[in-house]
Amino acid sequence: MKIETATLSPEQTYKLMTGIVVPRPIAWITTRSTHGVINVAPFSCYTIVSNKPPMIGVNIGRKAGLRKDTGKNIHDSGEFVVNIADEDLLLPLHQSAIEYDSDVSEVEVLGLETIPAESISVPRLAAAPISLECRLHSVTPFGQTGAEFYVGEVITIHVRDRLLRDGKIETASLRPICRLGGPNYAHLGEIITLQRIHQTEKAVIQHQDEVCK
Repeated sequence: MKIETATLSPEQTYKLMTGIVVPRPIAWITTRSTHGVINVAPFSCYTIVSNKPPMIGVNIGRKAGLRKDTGKNIHDSGEFVVNIADEDLLLPLHQSAIEYDSDVSEVEVLGLETIPAESISVPRLAAAPISLECRLHSVTPFGQTGAEFYVGEVITIHVRDRLLRDGKIETASLRPICRLGGPNYAHLGEIITLQRIHQTEKAVIQHQDEVCK
């Protein structure tokens, strides 16, 4: 089957692409409005942007042409927290995608406990095994529907005890949630560990590729 993307509506494209780009990690973002309302919402178009300084990027779309509460709050305050949910938090994570009025706090509706952040004014979620306190670095618009790519510098990282070993996260113990297409999620599944590739091995592989061309 061949699909010409010019024939698709934004809704059709979203359904297709979110089923193709899988699995996706989920940024469970807390923000604070100018009126002090704490918002929390999940976003699965999210990735690493830089490691020095550490930066993460999140794509946030619009609703009826207007910025969603998360995007507006980040614009207004320049701060946000990316919380990483584990399997125990799947239900509230999913339910936090419900769009409430801007004066309604999803944190309160879902009964989620928050903890004051160390470096910014936006609180983090107490139940989250990992939280990244971020300051806004830049916002870049993309496409025709008003979607914006938010890049935040990670100032402080909170990691639950026993998840960090030798500077690395014990992923199996973290039990992260991934997003699929539609209202579908998945767990980590089997972890396959391969031998680490060293620079000399990379050079050999590159040479073999060039010979085969």
